[in-house]
Amino acid sequence: MRPLANYRGRKIVVLGLARSGVAAAKLFHRAGGIVTAGDRKERDACPEASELEALGISVVCGEHPDDLVTAETALLVKNPGIPYTAAPVRRAEELGIEVVTEVEVAGQLSPAPIIGITGSNGKTTTTTWTGELLSAAGLKPIVAGNIGRPLVDAAEEIGPDGWLVAELSSFQLKGTSDFHPRIACLLNLAETHLDYHGSMEDYVASKAKLFANLSEGDTAVYNADDAVCARIGAASGGRRWPFSLTKRLDVGVSVEPPYPAAGGGDEAGSERAAAGTAAAEAATAGGAGQQPERWIVARDGNGAETRIVRVDRLGLPGRHNCANAMAAVAIALAAGAQPTALQEPLEQFRGVEHRLEFVGTFRGVRYYNDSKATNPTATIMSVSSLPAPLILIAGGLDRGSDYRELIPLFRERVKGVVALGETRDKIRKVAEEAGLTSVAVVEPVEDAAETLQRAVLEAAFMAGPGDIVLLSPACASWDMFPSYEVRGRIFKQSAHTL
Repeated sequence: MRPLANYRGRKIVVLGLARSGVAAAKLFHRAGGIVTAGDRKERDACPEASELEALGISVVCGEHPDDLVTAETALLVKNPGIPYTAAPVRRAEELGIEVVTEVEVAGQLSPAPIIGITGSNGKTTTTTWTGELLSAAGLKPIVAGNIGRPLVDAAEEIGPDGWLVAELSSFQLKGTSDFHPRIACLLNLAETHLDYHGSMEDYVASKAKLFANLSEGDTAVYNADDAVCARIGAASGGRRWPFSLTKRLDVGVSVEPPYPAAGGGDEAGSERAAAGTAAAEAATAGGAGQQPERWIVARDGNGAETRIVRVDRLGLPGRHNCANAMAAVAIALAAGAQPTALQEPLEQFRGVEHRLEFVGTFRGVRYYNDSKATNPTATIMSVSSLPAPLILIAGGLDRGSDYRELIPLFRERVKGVVALGETRDKIRKVAEEAGLTSVAVVEPVEDAAETLQRAVLEAAFMAGPGDIVLLSPACASWDMFPSYEVRGRIFKQSAHTL
């Protein structure tokens, strides 16, 4: 993408009137571009339209007309969720018009260095935790991106002495070409979003774009326990700063003594390895035997070694959250934080909404909201972080998975399953194959909220005093709800009305 000033007097099309689209439309309008914003939603579902029109921005709602993108269009900025098969996007590509997401725009705009954080699971937790560490170290972060706040807005606000901490999805990164973070972090990779990307190869390639433009002075932070992440990180430019749960690193951040390795390590088996690691942890959860005192340790490769925090004092439980913490530590150190500033925020951080969020105890049963678990690996990690046995509410958008990787976990950790959504019969089948006898299927009713309320009642009926009810769907929410946030909030409301 060319510098912003080059688009003065030129036609810009912004596709999608979500928060990032509105922010991009306003930005290019202020820069002197001739902006048209389009959305297929009807006008009454686009409350932002009137605001944009009042600024002099053209808005088209309800359709994508054939002449929305023409040979005179200089740039198309699309909402990350709009597929590349959409007619205006195909038209732009046929005409040789660059198609980007707001990430590319924010990269041009930000006066501050950018930290980009991506991965299949743990992005929001790690991004938020990184912001807490940088704040404690006095490094003036602003957290934005896929986490909720448009990157363009944050890039305009931040000063040159701060850090723009960006949670980035594969959808966002696919629409980048020149985006250049100062620090790039890849947490893990699991098979997900293949309905959008079409193949695992395209999904991985989109994630890898975060590292494509790293050079001397930049830092690549990556998961050394994931073969694909390690390959991408090792091939990047700049300083390489891995993290590992299972091996001592001479350069990077590791747990010492290491956790035992589990699962495969081949590139095709990254998700199986993650699932195996979580299952191995589950097998020893609950205090079977004395566990060694583990520390997160950083080494710079020049002999300097620093103990950062004891693992059992981290603010979030679970081996996967230890990995998230190590990634945040590596990022903070790469950004210049002093190690002594990190212990307190690592111990005090309690997570974010919809990520293994404690809702409350009702009639002796604890309820947790993990609505952000939109793939099986995320659910495996969350279930493994809680004491067994528990009642699991799962199911949602059907993206083609058979969910068989959940069977070992169901056998070892789950007392009962309540299945809903498009995948309800698949979830029921694997639960029954795992030998569970407490399995309920909630058939959909017209009101999706009522369907989830019925699922909570079914789970409450299965649970006894001391049990846990966990919403961790292993699926996206879009078959029933507009977002995982809406799904999680309805779950919490349902629990509070028991």
